Amino acid sequence: MKVNMKQISEITGVSTATVSNALNYKKGVNANTAAKVLKVAYELGYFEESRITKVKFVTFKRDGSIVEDTPFFPLMLTGIEQECRDSGMDMIMCTLDMRDEDYEEQVRALLNDKSAAIIMLGTEMIDSDTELLRGITTPFIVIDYWNGEMTFDALQINNEDSVRYAIEYLIRKGHKEIGYLKGRFRIVPFKDRGVGYVTGMQKAGLPVHGEYTLELGTTMDTAYADMKRYLGTEIKLPTAFIADNDMIALGAMKAMDEYGVRIPEDVSVIGFDDLPFSAISSPPLTTLRVPKQEMGRIATRRLIDMIKDKAGAGVKIEVSTQFVERGSVRIII
Repeated sequence: MKVNMKQISEITGVSTATVSNALNYKKGVNANTAAKVLKVAYELGYFEESRITKVKFVTFKRDGSIVEDTPFFPLMLTGIEQECRDSGMDMIMCTLDMRDEDYEEQVRALLNDKSAAIIMLGTEMIDSDTELLRGITTPFIVIDYWNGEMTFDALQINNEDSVRYAIEYLIRKGHKEIGYLKGRFRIVPFKDRGVGYVTGMQKAGLPVHGEYTLELGTTMDTAYADMKRYLGTEIKLPTAFIADNDMIALGAMKAMDEYGVRIPEDVSVIGFDDLPFSAISSPPLTTLRVPKQEMGRIATRRLIDMIKDKAGAGVKIEVSTQFVERGSVRIII
């Protein structure tokens, strides 16, 4: 016999009205209470079992300044598509945009779909955004976001160690004055890369000069415009910069070129991501390559494992980058 709300109420210790509201994803239920109710309901089989036949790739948008107009994420999507096809799963793309008036309703509809496992691109997420997802019971993994209180699986890049390696590379090339092109929108990956920059400098016994940290917009156009404003003040530049990503690096390089700052003769630059046009920039950009397609494949494989083994332990997966040496760094004698 199917479990009812009264039984769930007795087990969880909350009223049947609250159980009803939680099961129907209505507003006004404490997030922790809702998560408790949904967990018990799922474990007792309250929701009718339905075979998961598809994977939803959900792009989360806070303002779109990171995930829009970049070739990074379509490459990841290719990996997801390939793995879904190999596993006999359908793939559906959708977007959760916080700017939409019905955003919360969209989240609830997503959580209510028991026929789909979910990969969420969480690049633009902040900690408070996970509250609505706390009670999720369908197989779920988030890419490019993590916080210590998460109850679901995550796949992220080895951001901090990657930037530390880039700092060590610059030091081996003779650089001691190393700056940081810091993305203005402080997403979790950028914060981790910032930590890698500071710890890399400190480990080498080099000072972190505040004037060498330049905060730039996160699109190529806004990074270019912001870098032009800095250069217009005749600031002192370090011998090298590490940027939060390639978009920021390339925008800054364009501005420096217009101001007669030669790369790499005057300033060396390292990016992060290895976007396709980084190889054909002038000069070609030295960067940290993220295995974008493989990230999509890993996330999909993990979902399939979760579908097969519902009681499996949650995991946090980190993928390593590959250092790509091109022409934007010079050796200092």
